[in-house]
Amino acid sequence: MATPIERVLERLHEVQAELEAAFDARRAELRYQVRRRRVVFEAGVRAQHRAARVKLGDFLARTRPGVVLVAPIIYALIIPLALLDLFVTLYQAICFPVYGIARVRRRDHIVIDRHMLAYLNGIQKLNCVYCGYGNGLLSYAREIAGRTEQYWCPIKHARRVAGAHANYPAFVDYGDAKAFHAQLDALREHLRQGGGAPGA
Repeated sequence: MATPIERVLERLHEVQAELEAAFDARRAELRYQVRRRRVVFEAGVRAQHRAARVKLGDFLARTRPGVVLVAPIIYALIIPLALLDLFVTLYQAICFPVYGIARVRRRDHIVIDRHMLAYLNGIQKLNCVYCGYGNGLLSYAREIAGRTEQYWCPIKHARRVAGAHANYPAFVDYGDAKAFHAQLDALREHLRQGGGAPGA
C-alpha cells in the first residue's frame, strides 16, 4: 500500500503530465514547434514578430536612468556565475563517477533560445541570453547539489524547506533512523540508474 507521500508524488507526476500537455497546446496556439531542440515557427509568424519589435532608440528612451546605471552591477555577476559553472562541472566530472551518480546534463538546464525571437531588440536579446544562462546554471548546480545530497544525506529537515529540489520528497523523514538505514542503498541506486529520487 502506498504511503501518503507516495500518493502525493504520484498525483504530482500526473499534474506534470497535464502541464506538459497544456504547454504543447499553447505552442500550437502560438504557431511553433520544437524540432531537434530548434524552434520552428509557421510561415508568416516571424514577419509579425519583426513588425512588433520596439526599436532600440525607442526602447532606450523609455528606460529609466536608474535601470541603466545598475546594469554594470547585474552584468558583473557573470564572473561568479562562470566560476560556479566551471566548479560544479568539474566537481560533477570528478566526483560523480566515484560515487556512481549519473551525470546531470547541462543542456537540460541551460536553455538559451529566446534571443532568436524577432520581436526582441538587441538589448532585450542580450538580457534574455544572460537570464537564460544565469537561471539555467543555477538549476544545473541545484540538480548536482540535490543528487549529492541524495547520495550522502537523504534526510528531510525537521523544518519546512521552501522550494526544495525535486529529489527531496523521497528523502526519509527526520528522526526515522530505521528508514534511513533501510532506504539509503535504494536511494543511491536510483542515482546510479539515471539520477533522481525513486518515483521522480
